[in-house]
Amino acid sequence: MKKSILLITPENKEINKFRKKQVNNFIQITMPYLAGFIDESKYNIFLLDEYNQSIPFENQFHLIAITVNTSNASHCYEIATRFRNKGAKVVFGGPHATLLPDEAINYCDYIIIGEGEETWPQFLEDFYTNKAKKIYKTESIPSLKGIPIPKRDLVKGRYLTKGAVFATRGCPYNCSYCNLKQIYSNSFRTRPIQEVIEDIKSINRKYFVFWDDNFFGDIEYAKALMRELAKLNKKWAAQVTLERCEDEEVLKLAKESGCIYFFVGLESFSEMSLASVNKSINNVKEYKRIIDLIHSNRISVQAGIIFGFDTDTKDVFKVTLEACNKLGIDGVTVSILTPLPKTPLYDQFKKENRLLSTDWTYFNGKTRVAFKPKNMTSEELFEGYMWFRREFYSMKSIIKRLLISKTNIVHNFIVNLGYKFSIKETEFEDHL
Repeated sequence: MKKSILLITPENKEINKFRKKQVNNFIQITMPYLAGFIDESKYNIFLLDEYNQSIPFENQFHLIAITVNTSNASHCYEIATRFRNKGAKVVFGGPHATLLPDEAINYCDYIIIGEGEETWPQFLEDFYTNKAKKIYKTESIPSLKGIPIPKRDLVKGRYLTKGAVFATRGCPYNCSYCNLKQIYSNSFRTRPIQEVIEDIKSINRKYFVFWDDNFFGDIEYAKALMRELAKLNKKWAAQVTLERCEDEEVLKLAKESGCIYFFVGLESFSEMSLASVNKSINNVKEYKRIIDLIHSNRISVQAGIIFGFDTDTKDVFKVTLEACNKLGIDGVTVSILTPLPKTPLYDQFKKENRLLSTDWTYFNGKTRVAFKPKNMTSEELFEGYMWFRREFYSMKSIIKRLLISKTNIVHNFIVNLGYKFSIKETEFEDHL
């Protein structure tokens, strides 16, 4: 007899409201990917993404699988409790479950710690034969060879944004606010190029994104992949580091293979701020030269910006806005510095008694502040962040930046409008 499994990509209402009007939100690939491992002769598979679907608590399932990230942890615990009260079994995996398994285990029946290429199939077999253990933990570094193609056909809606894929895993750098090294094995790995190409061919859309943490982590691998990708007539985007974009051959191959934009973690225009979080790979003096080089290859720049570093003062918001406008940054993904658990930053703030809450809802980097900033109040940090978002996505700034960039103007104008309309007058929420 088949068992039924519901795989949930969670998104609490606060973040969903924040993201909903943005037009470039591609699917999270985790659950479609994990669905690819499931034997359909043993399981009926149901996939649900709270970005655009409601959870059917009224339906009966044998097993509920939830990927838990930190900002959604409290929400995931509530979902699990409701299903468990109805008799369903719940398995957790994902970043937060890996980082804090002793906490997460209190809200589920089973937990998968670490990467799941080996443990997830084993758990599925054990659950089917009623022999599942409480805890499954990855003991070795999983290979990315021979992994399944995600079951994107199970994704409901998201007609233009189903195209997500990954070619590599991990990042060679050690930024103190990032928890990749704590989640994944401390190694940078690549998938066989032809397997990546076959995965991309299976995407029935022209546009897709690489969900790699650093697509240029292995530059020679990236070049070889892009040479093959150029044969597919696709359009794509990826997250990269700026210093790797000095390689003109890389930029030429990116453009020829269909690259539309890079997401680049600039984070700050202050060398001191970058050094304070171990991101000295970014050289502020080189920003303009490299961004101009990217633009000259007709590739847009979506910059990651973070506010709240210990060296940030109250003028950081205005200084950053002026710099972004001057460089013709096509778009930004702006965040509030967030001390994620198990990172050096979290340990530092905890030691200094600067964490404002133990409620993980505060750790989303978008709608709340989770710590005491050094040179301003938490409310001033939040209001400055909101001011920057409003000003950056004002029509004045949009036009100014696009006239400097002169890159993918129609596409960038639409994306900028999406971000503009997504901005709400969010009220600062005190932790008390």
